[in-house]
Amino acid sequence: MFIRALSLRDFRSWEQAELELSPGRTVFLGSNGNGKTNLLEAVGYLATLGSHRVAADAPLIRMGAARARIGATVVNSGRELRIDLELNQGSANRGQINRSPVRRPREILGILQTVLFAPEDLALVRGDPGERRRYLDELCTTRLPRLAGVRADYDRVLRQRSALLKTAGRQARSKSDLSTLDVWDGHLAEHASVLLAQRLRLVHDLYPYLAQSYRAIAPESRSAAIGYRSSYLPPELLDPAREPQHDDIASLEAIVLRELGIARPKELDRGVCLVGPHRDDLDLILGDAPAKGFASHGESWSFALALRLGAFDLLRDTGAEPVLLLDDVFAELDRRRRAALAEVAVGAEQVLITAAVAEDVPRELAATPMRVETSGDAVRRTSHIAEADVHATATATTGTAESESESAARGAATGTAASSATAASAATEAADAESGAS
Repeated sequence: MFIRALSLRDFRSWEQAELELSPGRTVFLGSNGNGKTNLLEAVGYLATLGSHRVAADAPLIRMGAARARIGATVVNSGRELRIDLELNQGSANRGQINRSPVRRPREILGILQTVLFAPEDLALVRGDPGERRRYLDELCTTRLPRLAGVRADYDRVLRQRSALLKTAGRQARSKSDLSTLDVWDGHLAEHASVLLAQRLRLVHDLYPYLAQSYRAIAPESRSAAIGYRSSYLPPELLDPAREPQHDDIASLEAIVLRELGIARPKELDRGVCLVGPHRDDLDLILGDAPAKGFASHGESWSFALALRLGAFDLLRDTGAEPVLLLDDVFAELDRRRRAALAEVAVGAEQVLITAAVAEDVPRELAATPMRVETSGDAVRRTSHIAEADVHATATATTGTAESESESAARGAATGTAASSATAASAATEAADAESGAS
């Protein structure tokens, strides 16, 4: 899978952009604030309908504009599809597939798959549970796009049920209030069970990839593991080694419905919903201790990187290979982690990278450069690709096309991302040892 063309209009600092891209590695170079991260943010939004930097859409629309547009031509196994999104101020967003409108923007999900690693990912380890729930749900939706509708339905029911709890808690709790609550309990349990089943399946499937990726990145560290944390689910369901079953959804629905009944008195007193996937967390474990609060800075970075690389390997092994997005991360990593990430990037079909200077990008990536510059004043800056780099990129793309034999050799050499990362770590250690001996 790769993006052949990317277009932006009034997205963040980009008034307009039409970029031709190709398989392989492309690096967007520019000083901080020039708008290079906005390009990766736009690509990530097309894949997930969300930004990795902000929770709302309003900051994504260029100042003074009524709407923003993002579009991409995606090539998957030789088939091209065009997807477009329109982000609107004060009204619903709109989407298109091959220029034909879709009923809901979420219908474009699954056409483009991405895995993005950014400095903000440190919050996966050190941040609130909401960061880790989002990681789970976005990856679940990438694997099963129809889950976006389930998530939307769950959030809607949760808001309505929470509002009813507050009203019923303040009033005399009439029979009509409680009977209405019974109805919402059923709706909540129905949607929660589907979401929970997919989260538990993901944790089971991701577990070995995460452990392998972390071992490759930080072989000297403690072993890494993940688990699903929930106060209302039985321990046997939370075991990541447990194989998911066909009847899990029905079992989970019954459990959630029962636990809602048990928790109702407390919920009425507090006016909040105390049972459901919105209260759960992803446990990150190093050795015998939780990573949050016990991991060093380097271990936290390694765990965050392993979560992304584990997701990349999982998606690649079970479907189309996603586009890898690396947002200004090489400058944040030490030598070993840079080498591990570079080995993964060399084997990916398409990698889009941002960096302040070319020296931040490992040489072995041989990335095609595009320089991002800005014009205008400090209040209204406009990003653009430097004209000279547009021509240089076209020349580089033509001159560096792989032959079939070179492509096959590269694929055979890379293997899985984790095994490549292991080789990179070993090579780095050998280099360090040799340097020390001299």
